[in-house]
Amino acid sequence: MDTNKFSTKRRRLWPWAAMAGVVSAGAFLAAAELVALLIARDGSPILGVGSFVIDVVPQWAKELAIQAFGSNDKLFLLIGLGVGIAIAAAVAGVLEFVRPPIGVTVLIVAGVVSVASAVTRAAATPFASVPTIVGALTGSVLLYLLARRLRSWRDGVAGSDEQRANLDRRGFIRFTVTAGAIALVVGVGARAVNVASSSIAGIRKALKLPAPRSTVTIPAGAELRIPGISPLFTPNQDFYRVDTALTVPSIDPATWRLTIDGLVDKKVSLSFDDLVGMGLDEYVITLTCVSNEVGGNLVGNARWLGVPIRNILSLASPRSGADMVLSRSADGFTASTPLSALTDPGLNAILAVGMNGEPLPLEHGFPVRMVVPGLYGYVSATKWLTELKVTTFAADTAYWTPRGYSAKAPIKLSSRVDTPRINKAIEPGSTRIAGVAWAQTVGIEGVEVSIDDGDWQKATLSTPVNQDSWVQWYLDWNASSGTHYVAVRATDKNGKLQAQELSPIAPNGSTGWQKTLIRVN
Repeated sequence: MDTNKFSTKRRRLWPWAAMAGVVSAGAFLAAAELVALLIARDGSPILGVGSFVIDVVPQWAKELAIQAFGSNDKLFLLIGLGVGIAIAAAVAGVLEFVRPPIGVTVLIVAGVVSVASAVTRAAATPFASVPTIVGALTGSVLLYLLARRLRSWRDGVAGSDEQRANLDRRGFIRFTVTAGAIALVVGVGARAVNVASSSIAGIRKALKLPAPRSTVTIPAGAELRIPGISPLFTPNQDFYRVDTALTVPSIDPATWRLTIDGLVDKKVSLSFDDLVGMGLDEYVITLTCVSNEVGGNLVGNARWLGVPIRNILSLASPRSGADMVLSRSADGFTASTPLSALTDPGLNAILAVGMNGEPLPLEHGFPVRMVVPGLYGYVSATKWLTELKVTTFAADTAYWTPRGYSAKAPIKLSSRVDTPRINKAIEPGSTRIAGVAWAQTVGIEGVEVSIDDGDWQKATLSTPVNQDSWVQWYLDWNASSGTHYVAVRATDKNGKLQAQELSPIAPNGSTGWQKTLIRVN
């Protein structure tokens, strides 16, 4: 047969080869998910690789993802990984068709990478590598068989044996579709059962926390009833989430333990009942993510139920010379918190077990997390807490420090316009410009607003709950038609004015006055 014609017909089969690669990768993942369900729930290869990507991604890429996708950054990471896997699998399928065994080799290499990602994760079980190994073998064998059938189809075409070519074509398509359907059902089913059976939502729902010994009295005027303004307390479902966990850790309070060790006179281990038995109190604290841009929404205020960390640390008696506590999450994340911020009797740093009247939501650290007023979350707000290591900044480094962030990060004084919003025009006449401002551990003294570069006007503040909580503010304004330029700034109770100069998120939080536009019809 003419070589050129043969090559052309062979290339016409490349889409089928690509499909064979994708189906084989699907079988790889499906087999791995099934084995993970049976013997190693932490062994999912796509979750292992995804977690590895989160760990190695540079600081600029992390900030870009948060800015673009917000709390959905992990969903888009998984989608991106899925697309990348599909493309790589398609290429592997073509390579196995035209140059065997290169395609199978690609799958084996992918398996090796996935195994390395799984076994190096925090708290990886001894069997964490088994799902990926089984998956890689399954996918490799399937790709070998599919590619061989496809070459048989090609050879039938090349030999002008139409009957044989038709039989091989039907056999290949039937085999591929069947394998793909099985992989889809098994993979999705195993992942769904894994999530459902490992879910502790039922345990959390049944958990009854004891009544707090003390509650926070909310003063009259603490919440302004202005449409569009952030509520005084951010609902749990709306509270921002930024962390390094690709999937939410499942931790049963009955088996949870907290270890306090390091530079201490006595190593301490507490159960959940031990912690709760120390007595719970209510606190109102605003949390802020270091990734929050000027005017951003990665900030929230909540009622927390917990125990002062200073009481916990006192059980272990930190030694002289220690200046930092390295907190560790179940997913391996670590945060470096100044020891002084956790032991100061004037600061309400707590181990929280409740949030807005219920046990901590799973995605917000159930069963126990840290909440420290005045510090950005990456150096203080460890979720799914498992360890407090008393140490020094010189001896230990936390997760984000080598990734371009400061080891210490006090929250910056800031203010935000909530309403009117830039994307929604308002009617002319009497209206209110409103928003929130925060200066944790100090408190807000005043907020000022400037319209169209005019004089700064004093806004009206809500009654503050405490110095650790944000306050709401508003300014009455007679809006005229057109587009107006609005700026806001705050002053704290120490007389410090919010920094005007714009600075980036890294290394320790953004600064600047928010400046926005208001459109009036």
